[in-house]
Amino acid sequence: MSHILSFFGHSAFRILTKKGLKIWIDPWLDNPQASARPDSIEADLILITHAHEDHIGNCIEMASPATEVVAIHEIQQYLLIKGLTNVTGMNIGGTYNTRGLAITMVPAIHSSSIREGKGVIYGGEAAGFVICLEDGLTLYHAGDTALFGDMALIGNRYNLEIAMLPIGDHYTMGPRDAACACKFLRPNRVIPMHYGSFPALTGTVQEFARELMAQEIDSQLVELSPGEELAL
Repeated sequence: MSHILSFFGHSAFRILTKKGLKIWIDPWLDNPQASARPDSIEADLILITHAHEDHIGNCIEMASPATEVVAIHEIQQYLLIKGLTNVTGMNIGGTYNTRGLAITMVPAIHSSSIREGKGVIYGGEAAGFVICLEDGLTLYHAGDTALFGDMALIGNRYNLEIAMLPIGDHYTMGPRDAACACKFLRPNRVIPMHYGSFPALTGTVQEFARELMAQEIDSQLVELSPGEELAL
């Protein structure tokens, strides 16, 4: 039996672990790339990388009382005010052990805020997650980020099977910098995300593939279409 990683467009992923845990990351399921809603939005865990609405997404409607949401402290406080009761706050550098998983919050270089009425609420620091599953297989979801040198520390610290990296440019790193990120991170496989959802996100998988080749990166490029899944 394998873990199953499913992509739902933009930066939204679901991990179904060998033990049946349903882990969602940045579940914006109404994104322009989503051709259809997933067959089930049941969630044991929801991880939120930062506060922008295209990443918090459908979190509030998806979270049942049994669903645990994990996010940085400021987002935790916001979601508690919104009525969610099972929200765990953490911060960058910390590791949270739950349900046989080790979830480490790592840096991302990006902004983070929530639009509320006519105002904007500070959403804490943007982050990524390194997720070590029950059998030790390790994945990295970078969230929205620029390229930064300390990605090399993440690559040295963890044996990454999968890295999910933004390539869209404009709001995040583009294909060239994402390829350099792979050089630092050294994942076995890389899945591009956060591209093509808005006109401003001009980075493409084809450009990313060319950059991986030009920079002599060994990571295997895996392109997932919305609704497609990958056995891990």
